[in-house]
Amino acid sequence: MKISEYLTKNSIIPELKSSDKYDVIDELLNLFSNDPRVEDLEDVRKNVFEREKIMSTGVGKGFAVPHGKSNFVKDIIVAFGRSKNGIDFEALDNQPVYLVFLLVGRNDLVSLHIKLLSRISKMMDREDFRQKLLSAADEEEIIKIFTEEEKSVFES
Repeated sequence: MKISEYLTKNSIIPELKSSDKYDVIDELLNLFSNDPRVEDLEDVRKNVFEREKIMSTGVGKGFAVPHGKSNFVKDIIVAFGRSKNGIDFEALDNQPVYLVFLLVGRNDLVSLHIKLLSRISKMMDREDFRQKLLSAADEEEIIKIFTEEEKSVFES
């Protein structure tokens, strides 16, 4: 499975309004408020927040990957947001976060969940990829960048 297969124009926020990490997570989760794949958004929100309280998902290099598992999603859901001003995400490197990738999967899709987390981490480790995302014009360009990066990193 590819990240680009889950990412849509409706699951991308090219300029996040929030500056607090929990507000940013809320902003991304709210994209799924009318999504038929989400049966109980409040349960999903609770699970992602609980995971975030265990340890910040701000992994460093300006990137965070808040995630969680819930049986109230029918499939993996993903969202992406970008902040030009940066967010204090309590990142491991104590630097602001500019790129946020949200991932939520069902409890019985743990293997796929871990594969997608690994895939996004590997992609985000690449400086040129992060820079392309930071300078992307809109949602369509962001999806194109994810698609091209997956081809480059995983199919070469």
